[in-house]
Amino acid sequence: MCISVAVSGASGYAGGEVLRLLVNHPEVTIGAITAHSNAGQRLGELQPHLIPLADRVLEETTAEVLSGHDVVFLALPHGASGEIAAQLPENTLVIDAGADHRLTSEQSWEKFYGTDYAGHWPYGLPELPGQREMLRGTRRIAVPGCYPTSNLLALSPGFSAGLLETSDVVIVAASGTSGAGKSLKPHLLGSEVMGSMSPYGVGGVHRHTPEIEQGLTWAAGEPVQVSFTPTLAPMARGILTTATARLRTGVSATSVRQAWEQAYADEAFVHVLPEGQWPATAMVVGSNHAVMQLAVDEHAQRVIVSCAIDNLTKGTGGGAIQSMNIALGLEESRGLTQTGVSP
Repeated sequence: MCISVAVSGASGYAGGEVLRLLVNHPEVTIGAITAHSNAGQRLGELQPHLIPLADRVLEETTAEVLSGHDVVFLALPHGASGEIAAQLPENTLVIDAGADHRLTSEQSWEKFYGTDYAGHWPYGLPELPGQREMLRGTRRIAVPGCYPTSNLLALSPGFSAGLLETSDVVIVAASGTSGAGKSLKPHLLGSEVMGSMSPYGVGGVHRHTPEIEQGLTWAAGEPVQVSFTPTLAPMARGILTTATARLRTGVSATSVRQAWEQAYADEAFVHVLPEGQWPATAMVVGSNHAVMQLAVDEHAQRVIVSCAIDNLTKGTGGGAIQSMNIALGLEESRGLTQTGVSP
């Protein structure tokens, strides 16, 4: 099988990560590579690590350029994917790494993003219950946000098993600076970030909040309310999520661990670590893996789950390619590295 693939937003972190993985995908031929303000430049000037593609020239991001490929990855700013996607053929597999097609609620989209609602596509987190089946054969995929990926993986087993209360769910997650994108921002300068951590999007206003609640609600089968606080960590890649929820009456620590281990027993990329070993972002840098550990706080009657991912791989590009493989009937791990990078 030879699959022609186009990648938009190729000068950014998400688009660059998609290309990094596609270069080693044995079934893929990389076609058009596009950008907006950087159109006309050599990719090697902007993504020097992509040596096999360094001499490719970035084209304009238009439906005309992207059409004619089997697969199109849209790694565009929020609010920019909907218009382009609507112009692409129905038989093209379109994978949106932006937020435009993640939310089922038009009201939530308008509240948190403030642009026209583009609709909802099948959600590209295969490890959530029922999602893998929705991805098979589809021609439209919404890649989850990086925070929702780690947060949903951390807590969904407990909600699916009916072990957790659906209110009083608290999540704090630390992300590397690449999660903010590649555009220049003063608070992301090295001199501002090195040796310092800071919260942002505090008070339920972060755009990923409705997406996290949506995914946990799917798992629980009833509405889940979440308090989510993101923090900025002095690292380039990675997310470390600490998620906690109240246990339902009578739930034992043994049944809690069994629920998580059973949920991920057959998953290639999600791992519950042996008891006593806690996740670190360094474990997963450059890989499509998620690693987690959990504990029950008997005093507070809560479960605490810590989950680490690489925000650009499992949280974006790797998740997108994993979902592409499922949609096209390929082996799910095709083109995805099984090892991280250390140190």
